[in-house]
Amino acid sequence: MKAKFTGHDTFSLRYGWLYKAINYLNSGGKLQTSNEESTRKAIVELGVGKNMVNAIRYWGEASSVITMTNKNNVVSHSVSAQGTYLFGSRSVQGKDPYLENSASVWLLHFWLNFNYKHLTAYRYFFNFSNIQHFEKSKLVTDFTDDAQRLVTNEIGIETTLKKDIDCFLSTYCTKFKSTTAKKKFSVDEDHFNSPLAELNLVQDNGGGYYVSNLTDRPDLPIEIFIYALVKFAQVETEDSKIFTVNFDALLSKPYSPGRIFRLSEAGLGQKLDEAQEFTQGAVSWLDSLGLRQVKLTQKTLENPDFYLDELYGAR
Repeated sequence: MKAKFTGHDTFSLRYGWLYKAINYLNSGGKLQTSNEESTRKAIVELGVGKNMVNAIRYWGEASSVITMTNKNNVVSHSVSAQGTYLFGSRSVQGKDPYLENSASVWLLHFWLNFNYKHLTAYRYFFNFSNIQHFEKSKLVTDFTDDAQRLVTNEIGIETTLKKDIDCFLSTYCTKFKSTTAKKKFSVDEDHFNSPLAELNLVQDNGGGYYVSNLTDRPDLPIEIFIYALVKFAQVETEDSKIFTVNFDALLSKPYSPGRIFRLSEAGLGQKLDEAQEFTQGAVSWLDSLGLRQVKLTQKTLENPDFYLDELYGAR
C-alpha cells in the first residue's frame, strides 16, 4: 500500500459534495486545481473555495465514484461506473443521487474502505485496528507505528498523520462539546455535515475518548452486506475454483465485511443467517464441529451488483 494521508485539506466528507462533483464532471467541468482557469471555473460552479475543491476531488477519488488518470503528465477525472450507478449521468438516472436512502451511506462507507492501494486513517481503523474504546492519542500512536509496516513509501511527518486522524474522526463522528459547568453536552453543529456520521460506527464521548464497539449492526441492509461479502470473496477466491470463504476471514481479515462494518462474531453469524434466507441458499454457511465456512454459488460470485439492484429496484 502507499500512504495517502493528505488531499482532503482536513475537510470531512459533506452532504452533496459527491453529487456536485459528478454533475460537474458530467457537464464537462474539470476538478484539477493546478490550472488557474479550471480552478476559477470549479470555484464558481461548485460554490466553494479552492481548498474545498481539492477536498471534493479527494473524497470523490477515495470513494471510487470518480476516477483519476494521468496520461503524459496530464491529469484528468471522469465519473466511474460506481459513480454513474449511484449518482447518475446525462443519460442514466442515478439510484440515489441525494443519498436519501441510508443504505447508500453504508455503500459509500464500504467503497471508501475496500481499497488495497492506499492507506488512510479511516482505512487503517476499519481494516487493521483492533481497539474499541480508545483515546485519540492512542490511535495516533498505533497508526504511526503500524503505518511504517503497512506502506511502501515515506509516511511523512507525524503531524500529517494526526491531521488525517482528525479528518477521519470528524467524518465518522457526531462531535459533542461541553456547554456549561454542569457538564451537559450538546451537538456541535459543525459536525452535522458528514453523512458517514449517520452510521454511528464511531462515537465521541468527549475529552478525546471514543468508542467503536463490535456489534450486530441491525441497521446494515442485508443487500449491502451480501454485496460486500461477494466483493471480498472475489478477492479471496481469485485463484481458486472453490467458492468458499472461511468464517474467521470474513470476521477479521482486512477488507472483510466483519472488519469494515465492525461486526461482532455473533453479529456476523446473524448476517449470514439473513443472507442465506435472502438469497434462498445462493449464500450459505456451515457451522459444525468447529468448521465454519461460507459457500457462494458461481453465479452469485460473478455478479455482486445484482444485490444492489435488488436493493434499489430496477429503473
